[in-house]
Amino acid sequence: MLNLFKKIPRGQSVTFRIDGMHCTSCSLMIDGELEDTKGVIEAETSYAKSQVIINYDEKKVTADKLRSIIESLGYQVVSQSNPTN
Repeated sequence: MLNLFKKIPRGQSVTFRIDGMHCTSCSLMIDGELEDTKGVIEAETSYAKSQVIINYDEKKVTADKLRSIIESLGYQVVSQSNPTN
């Protein structure tokens, strides 16, 4: 069945595992800061999974820059994976 309402992410995808989140407000703060960054299409942070999945335009922002944004908020990025698109 065709789902016309499902968002199709564009760009590159990266997943960071994050230590230091204490509540859902932490995940909302990370999402907000990342989504305010030029080149980020979508950020989905899960407090329960201790991870963030980011879809971004690699021509406008790098994965290293995204990592540094998260770390500047006081969280530690402990691993990174780049799923294929």
